[in-house]
Amino acid sequence: MEDTVIQADGLTKVYRMGEVEVQALRGLSLQVKRGESLAIMGPSGSGKSTLMSILGCLDRPTSGNYVLDGEQVSGLTDDQLASIRNRKIGFIFQAFNLLQRTSALDNVELPVSYSDRPNDGRNRAAEALKAVGLENRMKHRPSELSGGEQQRVAIARALVNEPAILMADEPTGNLDSKAGQEIIDLLLSFNRDRNTTLLIITHDPRIAGQAQHIIKIRDGVIEEDPR
Repeated sequence: MEDTVIQADGLTKVYRMGEVEVQALRGLSLQVKRGESLAIMGPSGSGKSTLMSILGCLDRPTSGNYVLDGEQVSGLTDDQLASIRNRKIGFIFQAFNLLQRTSALDNVELPVSYSDRPNDGRNRAAEALKAVGLENRMKHRPSELSGGEQQRVAIARALVNEPAILMADEPTGNLDSKAGQEIIDLLLSFNRDRNTTLLIITHDPRIAGQAQHIIKIRDGVIEEDPR
């Protein structure tokens, strides 16, 4: 379907630890429409981070089928996964994951060097930082920025290649409530204004409640999907 950006069917993930098998996902199926904002909730060990890794092309399912923005992901090589990941997905993590010795501008420009449009990376990085309100902080290193500003740099980095999907894993976990709400407002504005699909993993029901939809995962399956 044209308006479907994520189509996952029967995903399983089995981790082997010696002779012990751990089933992180147990035949999970999920469909996400283009432009949707979706919060994924569940207790520790429920499988939500494993699901995010598979949907984000950071890992492969043990079995099942996954189509991302019209491209069949199942069976891709590591290089092919890296390519689709860089083209289609922008990641935002709890820990920011910024390079500490380089400026905000350099951090944001980095993904462009791996894209199919590397030549205008500087301008695109600057525009992304302006979009998150950091036009006056481009030359600052992460240590010179507040936690909220560092997360804004991470969002700009996620946006710089104009991905179809933003995936945010506990994006407010290292922030106070005010800075955290500002980050959620920013993510939802990009979801609304750019029609960028937004997936948020969160433990916080106040954060989840601001997305259009919430799904709950337990023991590797979707326990509740009211859509």
